[in-house]
Amino acid sequence: MELLELKKVSYISKGKYILKDISLKIKKGDFISVVGASGSGKSTLFKICSHLLSQSEGEIVYKNKNADEYDPIKFRKEISYCFQTPYLFGDKVIDNILFPFIIRNKEIDMSRVKELFFLFNLSEDFLNMQVENLSGGEKQRIALIRALLFEPVILLLDEITSALDSENVFLVENVIQALNNKGMTIMWITHNKEQSKKYANKLLVLEVGEIKALEMLK
Repeated sequence: MELLELKKVSYISKGKYILKDISLKIKKGDFISVVGASGSGKSTLFKICSHLLSQSEGEIVYKNKNADEYDPIKFRKEISYCFQTPYLFGDKVIDNILFPFIIRNKEIDMSRVKELFFLFNLSEDFLNMQVENLSGGEKQRIALIRALLFEPVILLLDEITSALDSENVFLVENVIQALNNKGMTIMWITHNKEQSKKYANKLLVLEVGEIKALEMLK
């Protein structure tokens, strides 16, 4: 079934179409690779899908309900967007790890935290590290852990491996593939053709804000 559907969605900024007439059906368990040149609208598409931006035209339907009818905070708990440049707040890593629990009024689940730190090859010592002292790759992995503490229904990944070395690219790819195998829906912006061929079942090509092609890979 369609989990998320965009119906003739457009986004206009300063009188210019950034996205135009985007119609797309995203099914549960899809792994969609999104490609296109810089400025083609890839990140804008993800921001609209995750309710960080509101579309100028068209309709978005999530679980058979108009997305505008959802509380935006609740909506973003189910559709999680990991930015290309990870944003970590507070002074320490622990501030970012606690946040998903706080907004859900839940006690921190240290077993879940430890599980994800292990999966992403980070020691628990990182919890007390200053955010400003982390490398770009470490920040990206912490941002991913934060997004996955409560597994979202749809995970949007915006070039998340661009700051990682080859070892950690492989590690992250394996984690994401395992999540998809368990049924999580993934959309991944990447310039890496091998990633698209190896993991995605669909390839979405954007060109100047419009869908140029939607290919079935598997």
